[in-house]
Amino acid sequence: MRWRDFLSAVPALLVALLPRLACPCQMPAYAGLISSMGLAFLMETLYLFPLTAMCLTFSLGGLLIRARRRGKYGLFVAGLFGAILLMLGKFVFTWPFAVYGGLALLLIASLWNSWPPKKPAKLKFNPDGSISRAEPSNSK
Repeated sequence: MRWRDFLSAVPALLVALLPRLACPCQMPAYAGLISSMGLAFLMETLYLFPLTAMCLTFSLGGLLIRARRRGKYGLFVAGLFGAILLMLGKFVFTWPFAVYGGLALLLIASLWNSWPPKKPAKLKFNPDGSISRAEPSNSK
């Protein structure tokens, strides 16, 4: 289940790295890769914006599902802020620092979200009426 949560962020991260503000040296590599698959039309902002928004929505959906299970929404809010920062930096203001900062924030939130939660300690009721922590059993 943890890998599925992490993998939900991969499409958004890959689309966010498509060239708009990237190094000009990478542009031919991206263009060759995309056009070899017959997807050259994706290089235009007209298609790149909705594709990026859709992939970010999937990523945020994975964060939201896990947040509901845990009952803590901090990582979802961090991912949402990262996604908004990424979209604003890439398509509105063209700020490379905002794009990479939002991307890093979304990646950190996704990685942290995939970490397993701590299991609550089990309690044991003693014959004298006191409560103590139960020792984990090593038997399988």
